[in-house]
Amino acid sequence: MEERNRLKIVFCTPALYISGGVERVLTLKANYFAEHFGYDITIILTEGKGKPYAYPLSEKIKVINLDVNFEELWNCSFIKKVFVYLKKQRIYKRKLSEELMRIRPDITDSLLRREINFLTKVKDGSKKIGELHVNRLNYRNFEANETNFTKKLFSQFWIKSLISHLKKLDCFVVLTEEDRRNWPELNNVVSIPNPVSLSIAHVSDLGHKRVLAIGRYTYQKGFDMLLRAWALVEKRCIDWELFIYGQGNREPYEKMANDLQLERCHLNGSVANIQEKYLESSLFVISSRFEGLSMSLLEAISFGLPVVSFACPCGFRDVITNNVDGILVPEEDVDQLAEQMLVVIQNPKYAKRLGENARKRSLDFRLEVLAERWKLLFESL
Repeated sequence: MEERNRLKIVFCTPALYISGGVERVLTLKANYFAEHFGYDITIILTEGKGKPYAYPLSEKIKVINLDVNFEELWNCSFIKKVFVYLKKQRIYKRKLSEELMRIRPDITDSLLRREINFLTKVKDGSKKIGELHVNRLNYRNFEANETNFTKKLFSQFWIKSLISHLKKLDCFVVLTEEDRRNWPELNNVVSIPNPVSLSIAHVSDLGHKRVLAIGRYTYQKGFDMLLRAWALVEKRCIDWELFIYGQGNREPYEKMANDLQLERCHLNGSVANIQEKYLESSLFVISSRFEGLSMSLLEAISFGLPVVSFACPCGFRDVITNNVDGILVPEEDVDQLAEQMLVVIQNPKYAKRLGENARKRSLDFRLEVLAERWKLLFESL
């Protein structure tokens, strides 16, 4: 690509040292855009100066850390937090505006963090894009045990302010068609899902009597409901086991497993060799109360695993056709989750057909396929 025709793109996100889904997807996309499309990519950060990146980053990508350190807010009292935040936000606005005026990108892409409050006011000549990696219904969602009247009011105020900023973007990208329809106030919304993030060389032979679940030990992931469902399954499938892998505090779930007298339920931390866990499993279960677009779902179908999942908001209907390449059950219906797990476990031919169709469906989420959709979007702007 000739130098004068190279698209110059800036991504704004807090950090790259965290091993989260957003960081992983951004790194994948940025690497592909730089290596395969020849785009001039810069990533601007506010946190983690001097810390190693969680995922490999192409040498062709420039990274600028403004070192604003919003993470300092984590240790402040509520009153102090307000003043520190306002001060840091002013610093961030000044520093980011200066960098964008210097770089003069064609496109500035916000991961919808603190810059969304002022980004469209920066007159650097770039088209402004926003990306949302959760669904609207659960954006700024609070854990059930943390929600109170004040936080609900704040959330309502915040979403109104957000919409006013989103209207000014040249394009707003969400992960699913289901979520795109959740933004009726906007006419600039498109959906582009996340790509499969793992390199898949083999698929599961579905020969192991293992059920797999992956995710953080949080209210969102619904492992409390999964354990209750597994209590029903375990009684009828005495030679099958459930394995859960993820970060977070496992103690409440370990206590629950003990109270339910579960004998073949294994609660594990996160592991580096997660590919092996997919290959060692014959059924993947998702018990989430809500999602953006589950990365583990896309990985599971890429390994040819049949999936049983709650049809929670948002995005599972975009991926799974019920009884074709997976099974969707009514959200938070523990009895149905257990019943459909049993259907797959007790019908190997049906499980094999679901897994084969799931593998075919996963091809639509390859990085090279979705990168072309981003390319069309960028070049249309």
